[in-house]
Amino acid sequence: MPEKKWWEDGVRFECQGSGNCCVSRGRYGFVYMTDKDRDRMAKALGMTRKAFTRKYCTKDHGDYYINDPEKDCLFLDDKRCTVYEGRPEQCRTWPFWPENMSARTWSKEIESFCPGVGKGRLHSADEIRDALRRDPVNPFED
Repeated sequence: MPEKKWWEDGVRFECQGSGNCCVSRGRYGFVYMTDKDRDRMAKALGMTRKAFTRKYCTKDHGDYYINDPEKDCLFLDDKRCTVYEGRPEQCRTWPFWPENMSARTWSKEIESFCPGVGKGRLHSADEIRDALRRDPVNPFED
């Protein structure tokens, strides 16, 4: 039987709108965009998917991502998301990303970085697994 994950009893989290997750860098600086994400973002901006993609996305090795990952997200204004309702899946599933979910990473990095940890409702293990599986680049597998 596999070892129980530290988050199996659920994790309390509620976005506080700090924008901290939107300005992180390193190898996770890309915001990847599925077709559904591009549709949702385009709609939020009153554009067609084609126009949105042409203006805001880069395609590399078959994957689309928002342009200019070396800078803060193009859709941030004073650390606030200007397209929050249309944000991509990657943003919707924060902080439940595979690279965040080791006990060590969570306690040393995420808890100190994200003011939403420990607040709000309890997300069940099933909800967390679902979010982890929706990672567009590195989906979680039990």
